[in-house]
Amino acid sequence: MKAKAFFGNIIIAFLSALLGIIVYEKYFQDELAKPENNEQVKQNTLKLLEDSNKVNYIPLPRAEEGGIADFTLAAEKSVNAVVHVTSKYNLESDYYSRNPILDLLFGDGYTQQPSVSFGSGVIISEDGYIVTNYHVIEKSNEIQVVLNDKRTYTAKLVGKDPSTDLALLKVDADKLPYIPLGDSDNLKVGEWVLAVGNPFNLTSTVTAGIVSAKARSINILQGQNYSIESYIQTDAAVNKGNSGGALVNLYGELVGINSAILSPSGAYSGYSFAIPVNLVKKIVADIIKYGEVQRAMLGVTIREVTADDAEKYNLDKIEGVRIEELSEAGAAKASGLKTGDVILEINNVGVNSNAELTEQIAKYRPGELIYVTVKRDNKKKQFEVILRNMQGTTSIIKADDYLNFLGASFKELNNSDKRSFGVGNGVMITELKDGILKKQGIKEGFVITAVDGKKIHNTDDLKQVIQNAAKGSILEFEVTYAGSRYIYVYRIKLE
Repeated sequence: MKAKAFFGNIIIAFLSALLGIIVYEKYFQDELAKPENNEQVKQNTLKLLEDSNKVNYIPLPRAEEGGIADFTLAAEKSVNAVVHVTSKYNLESDYYSRNPILDLLFGDGYTQQPSVSFGSGVIISEDGYIVTNYHVIEKSNEIQVVLNDKRTYTAKLVGKDPSTDLALLKVDADKLPYIPLGDSDNLKVGEWVLAVGNPFNLTSTVTAGIVSAKARSINILQGQNYSIESYIQTDAAVNKGNSGGALVNLYGELVGINSAILSPSGAYSGYSFAIPVNLVKKIVADIIKYGEVQRAMLGVTIREVTADDAEKYNLDKIEGVRIEELSEAGAAKASGLKTGDVILEINNVGVNSNAELTEQIAKYRPGELIYVTVKRDNKKKQFEVILRNMQGTTSIIKADDYLNFLGASFKELNNSDKRSFGVGNGVMITELKDGILKKQGIKEGFVITAVDGKKIHNTDDLKQVIQNAAKGSILEFEVTYAGSRYIYVYRIKLE
């Protein structure tokens, strides 16, 4: 009898659980998370980005008009949309600790020492898109996001752009609080702003300051090809862990992503730097639409105009940036610009530094038409310029195009592969088609460990190197294969 009662209870428990699942799916599932990669979710976010460029501002009253800086509205609109980001990754090492249990179960008992880094992120759509800094999630194996109300999600890395230090995450959730996007071009020096971050996984913290300067370059991205540094400088207090947090104006709109501080001690000491939101919008839209950032190039080498230049070249005013060289296959030369021209404006926006010029060009895609105003012989001239990509064409290049260009398929190395090849990183060629790798004699099973001195950990690293290389340039591919004790170097021209 006891056995019958026991099995009877088991059956009742099973049926109850089954009934609970049916009720949940029928009545509650639609209220919770929605599937990732939903096309409508993407379109909703892209419309948000587009509509944010059409905002008509009602000027806030100035102090002399009786206006008082009130931070409460901006804080209320932003704190719940700033999240804590935890990035888990494995430290690169040639030494692994043996795990006999994993070895028995999976035949690969070598595990790397795990490590964790922290930062902040900003929810930019109710469908779960989150912007943070690339350096917050760099080399991560797992990303977790904690909201201000303590809800926790595992985030997917949608895309990244090391050249601007930005990354886009996605959590599988709906109806999240988000910060409306503002216009960083309208931001004025001296304007009040708030820096909002969630560095310690407690709740979001808010500090206030003013815009100290715009279009600042601090050479923090020197290791990245075609890095774009045109930061908003503020004196709002920002410390470690605030990277990826929000810079908002008094309307409560996002005007920047907090990214860096300059400090001899590593702690805040007076100035912080944020990526302008107008640049963020473009990077995010590219990642969602194309899976890859579309980098437009003007095809010029420039330097700022100095007092000596004004005297030497008989310029009537010290302004703009002077063209020193022109790329043969560049958009500028094709449009009639010449060495010695002084660029004054891009689409009627003034440029007086390298940072200002790169920021303006970075807001456009290859194939788009811009108007470049220059000074030539002390007379203003305007040119129509159709921007080109890094390969010298006007084509939009999608994420997989770079790997198709190489003519190969790849897989990332697991720990067993790394031991077999005697390397700590790399991607293995699993299939070769007609392409530049096959022409050079590279074979299936070879492992690419570095390109032009940059370590390759995954296909994203490989795509980034190819993306940043100009057409006709020669890249050095370092490869090895199983049983070899050597690294072989192939010099390959990007035709």
